[in-house]
Amino acid sequence: MTKGALQKIVEEELKNIAPETSPADIGSDEDVREALDIDSMGFLTFITALHRRLNVDVPEKDYAKLFTKRGAVEYLSRKRAKPS
Repeated sequence: MTKGALQKIVEEELKNIAPETSPADIGSDEDVREALDIDSMGFLTFITALHRRLNVDVPEKDYAKLFTKRGAVEYLSRKRAKPS
């Protein structure tokens, strides 16, 4: 899966959590939690949605790596590239 496709998925899942927002307008290095006013439960819902959609486990110690769109795409790209 390309990084562009992963970015689209990240933005779609952010939109599902904050439907009144436009995640595509958020800068790549901007903290999505602040930009979309997502609380900790909303962020956990985002992580869970990515897991379901991409079958990628994200341990709690790695949550901070998904605070930005760029970070999320890079992290997911690396995790999907690793053999199971």
